[in-house]
Amino acid sequence: MASALPLVAVLAGAFSVALILALSPWLKTYALARPNARSSHREPTPQGGGTAVIVATLAAAWLGVSLLSATALGPPGEFLALTIAALALAAAGAVDDIRPLSVAFRLTLQCAAVALVLAFIPADWRVVPALPWWIERIGLLLGGVWFINLTNFMDGIDWMTVAETVPITGAIILMGLLGVVPALPLTVAVALFGAIIGFAPFNKPVARLFLGDVGSLPIGLLLAWLLFHVAVGGHLVAALLLPLYYLADTALTLLRRARAGEPIWQAHRSHYYQRATDRGLNVKTIVLRVFLVNIGLGGLALITVVHTNGGVCAVALAAGAALVGVLLASFARGRKA
Repeated sequence: MASALPLVAVLAGAFSVALILALSPWLKTYALARPNARSSHREPTPQGGGTAVIVATLAAAWLGVSLLSATALGPPGEFLALTIAALALAAAGAVDDIRPLSVAFRLTLQCAAVALVLAFIPADWRVVPALPWWIERIGLLLGGVWFINLTNFMDGIDWMTVAETVPITGAIILMGLLGVVPALPLTVAVALFGAIIGFAPFNKPVARLFLGDVGSLPIGLLLAWLLFHVAVGGHLVAALLLPLYYLADTALTLLRRARAGEPIWQAHRSHYYQRATDRGLNVKTIVLRVFLVNIGLGGLALITVVHTNGGVCAVALAAGAALVGVLLASFARGRKA
């Protein structure tokens, strides 16, 4: 199977590029994102590139899965449930990109998508065995919905989702090659890695194409599912380290907005990376810093996988928190830094 992984990545990347080129005329006509008070872009730009990323990811992953033995596929129906859930979120995101949907509908669909995936997870797969089973499952449901939304929240400037997805999937691929992550999530990580690389040239600052909710929502689900497999394999610290920048930026931003009495469910542009653009940092500088920090977090996560000692994990988590703290502080200071 390992010998087929490069083929899965290449096919995902090529399919992503081909679909983007095929869809571009339609997206330019019907899916233009026009600048508003919350936007970071200044010119109308087509969105919906996530359609190509998700279709390419799932198609390449299914091709890779066809090469797996039945025992390597994991629980029966797990990948099919993930595929259905991801496509449902993509469809809703596509509609939302053109005509905004209500918050209640989006949250209901997201809960249903995560619940569908969890329904095919064996009961004895535990992240925190000390917790009662039902409390953990509720936590996984809420955590999955939260991760879908934070991925969507953070997709606010060019290359941001690329700078997050490439290091996370890259680290998970290495974990899979080390035997830490099973064959199924390894295959999905390889496919998503290839597809997002195919999208990256079109989203390079200044972007000619945006991902859109059609991409950010299902990518959030796929990443959450991949991180769950890292955590359920006994590497919870690694699963926290990989998305730590996203977790910190969104959590601190929402806390700050809640303390100020702002409605946290409404769209805004007060994330740390958005404030950095307002304070003089250009987009390339911001995403480069995010990418480098995520590479560092990936390295720390791999250390905790290889050295599972509690002391090593605690030091790695503290180092990751410090790394993210420095990044957020640099964004808060802006160009003066």
